[in-house]
Amino acid sequence: MPLTRDFRQTIRARATRDAAFRKALFQQAVQALLQGDIDAGRSAMRDYINATIGFEKLSTALGRPQKSLMRMFGPSGNPTAENLFGVIGVLQAETGVHLKVRVVADAA
Repeated sequence: MPLTRDFRQTIRARATRDAAFRKALFQQAVQALLQGDIDAGRSAMRDYINATIGFEKLSTALGRPQKSLMRMFGPSGNPTAENLFGVIGVLQAETGVHLKVRVVADAA
């Protein structure tokens, strides 16, 4: 189901004014990818990109075509590790939201 323009605008407005919300969006996207939920991770990453710097600025920063990046995070996208980590690096630098990875023991 495609997102409505109003939803995107709502997410972008909240991300602009709420640093905790921005952080949670980014964290959710990367966490989903790390847990193997690739579809949810791509979708959340696309929402985060749209809510923060946008694909045009991301394209300029990475030197990759905007349409290619949009497809990468679309429903049938398949970003390579190199592209994915490049995007995450740019997003951290441009948005000021930096992620740390830590090991958590399973509660067995």
